[in-house]
Amino acid sequence: MSIVIHTHDGGQFALETRPGDTLARAIFLSRLWHGVPLCSGLGKCGLCRVRYISDAPEANRDELKKLGEKNLADGWRLSCLHPAETCEIELPRPVRSKRAVRTLTERTGDFALAVDLGTTSIHWTAMVDGEPVASGQELNPQMGLGSEVMSRLAVASTAEGRFVLRALITDHLTELATTTAKTLGGNCTSLAVSGNSAMTYILLGKKPDDLAAAPYTLSYAGGDEKKIGAGLPSAYIPPLLAPFVGADLSAGLTAIEYDSAPKYPFLLADLGTNGEFILALSPTERICASVPMGPALEGVGLSFGRTAGPGAITQFTLTPKGLEPRYFDAPTNDRPGMTGTGYLSLTAILLRHGVLDESGRFGQGSTPLAAKLATKLTTMADEPTFAIAEDLYLPASDVEEILKVKAAFNLAMSTLLEKAGFGPSGLAAIHIAGALGEHVSLDDLETIGFLPPGCKPRTTKAGNTSLKGTELILTDTGARAFAETLPSTITALDLAADETFGTRYLERMRFTYVD
Repeated sequence: MSIVIHTHDGGQFALETRPGDTLARAIFLSRLWHGVPLCSGLGKCGLCRVRYISDAPEANRDELKKLGEKNLADGWRLSCLHPAETCEIELPRPVRSKRAVRTLTERTGDFALAVDLGTTSIHWTAMVDGEPVASGQELNPQMGLGSEVMSRLAVASTAEGRFVLRALITDHLTELATTTAKTLGGNCTSLAVSGNSAMTYILLGKKPDDLAAAPYTLSYAGGDEKKIGAGLPSAYIPPLLAPFVGADLSAGLTAIEYDSAPKYPFLLADLGTNGEFILALSPTERICASVPMGPALEGVGLSFGRTAGPGAITQFTLTPKGLEPRYFDAPTNDRPGMTGTGYLSLTAILLRHGVLDESGRFGQGSTPLAAKLATKLTTMADEPTFAIAEDLYLPASDVEEILKVKAAFNLAMSTLLEKAGFGPSGLAAIHIAGALGEHVSLDDLETIGFLPPGCKPRTTKAGNTSLKGTELILTDTGARAFAETLPSTITALDLAADETFGTRYLERMRFTYVD
């Protein structure tokens, strides 16, 4: 019993069927989709599409919306929605996320490696004598086994799943260190890895029972060194602060507070697949919370979602001629796609001109330029859709995903402020970090309702604070000591444990900030 695969370049492979696996997972584990930003079973990205040579399984509504009737008739299906059973299929050319590497100086020699291990992406910096000499970002190689934290933890619930997940990331880090060593003509002599609590458990091969079900607890608190791979030095893991507020936030706070004089109270919002928030009331008192946000802001899981890389659209401008995209680096001939900031930019433009209303429904608009935008409204597979360009569009289901992320952010922020006893006007500063923390427009965040009205002047695009803090912790003993004081100052809120969570979340499913 096997799955016969024909690849776009004429190759042929046979995979054994595995009970319980989806076809997409079987293909991913074969390494044929290495570097492809799969949404892992959500049925939205379309990057797992395959063509059955014969006996295609019954299609469902999600496939009709994503692929269309003609493609379904030709045997195309989304492999994440079908079991890994005996079949013969064709794979199109995979759409891989590109690795971005930057050389910062010409210095060479032995180096320290700082790593921000995100659920969707990995960011890293190599440093020689404390000076950054190279940096890069790439897709987390675990993406095909779950696009968000809880699905990744579900895979890690078995010994086999933990082994596969851990090997994917430790092999990747070993390859990264080896490649960098060749480039710099030295050895990796020290390493620090910051990630959320789930990614840290998976990195260390820990059984995640205490994170996988309520009541959530931490059996490992970080703040020590662990051996993670034979070809790597021991890795320092910064302190984990709460079950879903991890070493990435202790590193983030270090980047903001160590060796500086921040104004209190401030909010640090690290926006990625898992939204992590810390309300710092003083140097000795902090409240934290987390909320699942999904991979949409990192350019994964939406119809044309792309991680940041050459050819991806990162922003739009509306001119009298229509929408003009701005690209990461430059346009390419690859499949069109948009980063999370590109999606937010487009959403904000449509909202400002009334082509989207507060509830997320498409409309005819309310400004002179709206008439041009409204001509792009159409229907695809019975779904209201905004056509951006040929082969690039925004369906209503993608708008809903963005609205879900907004609601989650809004709920976390308003709950923390309520716990502290003051409103948004009482904040001295807001630091937006993570996937959006460098490139997003603050105007867009305010338009969409992430930020309360009037907060923009006090809001900073802080960039990747997790990576910045990890660099400090790796090279400055004082910074490491500061990070290790943080757990004793933290009070953690469990938002999901509140019986009003569902109601409060739904109240915030509007493109406006709700207190």
